[in-house]
Amino acid sequence: MSNALVNVFIQIFAAFLGLAGGIAVGGGMVALFVVLDMLPRLAQITNSFHRVHWFEAAIITGALFFTVIDLWSIKLRYAGWLSPVIGLLDGVFIGLLAAALTEVLNVLPILAKRLGMSGILTFLLTAMVLGKIIGSWFDCFIYPH
Repeated sequence: MSNALVNVFIQIFAAFLGLAGGIAVGGGMVALFVVLDMLPRLAQITNSFHRVHWFEAAIITGALFFTVIDLWSIKLRYAGWLSPVIGLLDGVFIGLLAAALTEVLNVLPILAKRLGMSGILTFLLTAMVLGKIIGSWFDCFIYPH
């Protein structure tokens, strides 16, 4: 086989592999949201049932937008002042999503009960949040990528 034909097969295989990986990750994300009823629970926690479609649209739009930016290596202008805003919104979303997941699975109350820490559950939650914040800051400022 010629070198050009081998390159075409490599490109087709890479495209197939990328598509398969995207379908696997997307399927896992959809399964997580659907099976655990995370979006309705998130709407319940935030008391915004009437805006559950906005949550769905935000997840789809964000996934598509940032996939295109990453895939085509698009550089955003004014990213210096926009980065903290995007980071704050990402943090809020992930925090709410984690709260919804925790509520669905009742992980922390069960953990606190088994460890005999039911009386200090608030301190346990505060320690987890502060640990996450400090770890993120450490990763951002001490080991910037």
